[in-house]
Amino acid sequence: MKAYHISKHNSFYTIGLSYKKADAHIRGKFSLDESSIDNLLKQAKAQDIDGLLVTSTCNRTELHGFAQHPFQLIKLLCDNTQGTLEDFQEVAYVYKNNDAISHLFRVGTGLDSQILGDFEIISQLRHSFNRSKKHDIANPFMERLTNSVIQASKRIKNETDLSSGATSVAFASVQYILQNVENISNKSVLLFGTGKIGRNTCENLIKHTQNSQITLINRTKTKAEKIAGKFNLVVKDYGDLQTEIRNTDVLVVATGAHSPTISKELIYTKKPLLILDLSIPKNVADDVSDLDNVTVIHLDHLSQMTDETLERRKQFIPQAERIIEDIKREFIQWLETRKFAPVIKALKKKLNTMKEEELDYQSRKLTDFNTEQADVISDRIIQKITKQFANHLKDANGDAEDSLELIQKVFQLEIKSQ
Repeated sequence: MKAYHISKHNSFYTIGLSYKKADAHIRGKFSLDESSIDNLLKQAKAQDIDGLLVTSTCNRTELHGFAQHPFQLIKLLCDNTQGTLEDFQEVAYVYKNNDAISHLFRVGTGLDSQILGDFEIISQLRHSFNRSKKHDIANPFMERLTNSVIQASKRIKNETDLSSGATSVAFASVQYILQNVENISNKSVLLFGTGKIGRNTCENLIKHTQNSQITLINRTKTKAEKIAGKFNLVVKDYGDLQTEIRNTDVLVVATGAHSPTISKELIYTKKPLLILDLSIPKNVADDVSDLDNVTVIHLDHLSQMTDETLERRKQFIPQAERIIEDIKREFIQWLETRKFAPVIKALKKKLNTMKEEELDYQSRKLTDFNTEQADVISDRIIQKITKQFANHLKDANGDAEDSLELIQKVFQLEIKSQ
């Protein structure tokens, strides 16, 4: 990648782990909250890493960036999570350059999602880039690549039915409830946690169950009240959690904490209780499932559900892949132009120096010389010359390197190294 004058490092890497090989417990070890991501980005910048994107969701944690060696990124991840190098080596993957670019396209367009066509990752990707930009660790490559993935995602949404039907982790949880809880419209449902997954689950519950007995609890009560106001739901204090669990039939946990928020000690029930844990790491303690009358289902189980919607989506994968290839090809073409950008810049600088010398000479030689008009004409000529060279290099394909060398030699250009 050094030849593209984007990073001082030679290679672009993706390192990470996902639901494909890492179960919820391992993914939980490597999950990153916002403060951890901020710390990681600060450390990366201090280590002279000059382009990095960090994504951490319920089904994957990944670092995409430029480094001398992928171990730099792996160590950053391990240093900022509870995961170890041994854990990482068991389940992780490392992609380099073009493979890393292709992987990010598949992730961002829903082809690599735990539930095919789930596009929630794209907003997280956009948020990740903005965070990197805020920390001044987002170079032009990262910006262009992120925008290209977003563009591919939009085209796939608009031109295919890959995301047709309501299928996501939130929807899958409601589908499970509908299939496994009789008379759900008459049952008591408690939603604990009102983050993004919690909000989406709440909307799906209301839409598909026709249930008006939904209670919301959140550590920050005002957040729950904001959602409840839209749907006329009941909000209870965090201190009422144990009492509400005792009275509920279905408990949906979407708290996103780094340790269990639902423990065995909180649950006293004499009737069947279904608990859906939609959090990574798991927010329902493992021993809760030992309790009588209690069934615990984690999002990994939900994502394995297959229905007609998911089967129908599979037929649009080839069309989505063609769109990705189109956008990726444009990105690679842009990347190729970066090879000769320093030469064109140096050429323009050299021509401007020639122009200034000649205008100075003519203005001293001719008493009626119109410097202002000559300056405008010269600038237009320089612009046309540099554009002509740029177009030639774009079309040169395999001969671009020879052309670059010739231009540098003829004009005696000094190119600053990255």
